[in-house]
Order: sequence, then structure tokens, then C-alpha cells
Amino acid sequence: MKRVPGEVAPENACPIAPVVDIVFSRWTTPILWALHEYGRQRFVELERRIATITPKVLTQRLRQLERDGLVVRTYFPEVPPRVEYEISELGRSLAPLFAALSEWSVNLGEVERARVAYDAREDGPGRGRGR
Repeated sequence: MKRVPGEVAPENACPIAPVVDIVFSRWTTPILWALHEYGRQRFVELERRIATITPKVLTQRLRQLERDGLVVRTYFPEVPPRVEYEISELGRSLAPLFAALSEWSVNLGEVERARVAYDAREDGPGRGRGR
């Protein structure tokens, strides 16, 4: 694809976009939060802590997090076999980001008020469907 002079490549338009893709995909934050807060856990423990996640999705997300280096999986060859997951050092390095987002959460009430105000407005000029 030919670029127009001065045009920014999509991957450079927002330097945090790849971080957002890794860290904020649907179930990543609850999994990382649980491992950070509660330490090493077995699959069943994580499944109980994140009650709305399905086993299939939890398995997929844990594999991706392990692949990304954010989670460490430890297999214990005993009878029955045991597997535990823990947040890696790389995953722990996200703690300041999560702390900042947690602090920002005080603004959620304001966000909800803005949504209510927006939804209460009647369609004005230029506010029709699809605009």
C-alpha cells in the first residue's frame, strides 16, 4: 500500500494501541488482577474468582497471557496432576498502570451522569441517526 507523504502508519498513530490490545482484551485484566491480588492459583480458583468467565475462554486467555509472558504456568507431575498460574515479573510491572486506573475509577459516577444526560437529550440538528 502506497503512503501519502506525511501520513502516519496505523501502528504509529497511537503508540499505546499495542499495549491496549495486549492488556485490555476482554478477560485479561480480571485474570491479571486476580493473580496479582491473590497470588498463585489453580485453574479452578481463578474460575471461581471470575465467576462469569467460561472454562474455555479462561483456558484461551491463560494460554495467551502465558505466550505474552504475563503469566507463568507451573505443571506438577503428581497424581492427580496439578497446574498453577501466577503473574510474572513482566505482568507485575503493570501494577502502576492498574493502580492509576483504579484511582481514576472515582470518575465512573461522572461518566454515568454524562451517559444519562446524553441519553435524555432529544435528537437535535445534526444528531439524527447515523451521524
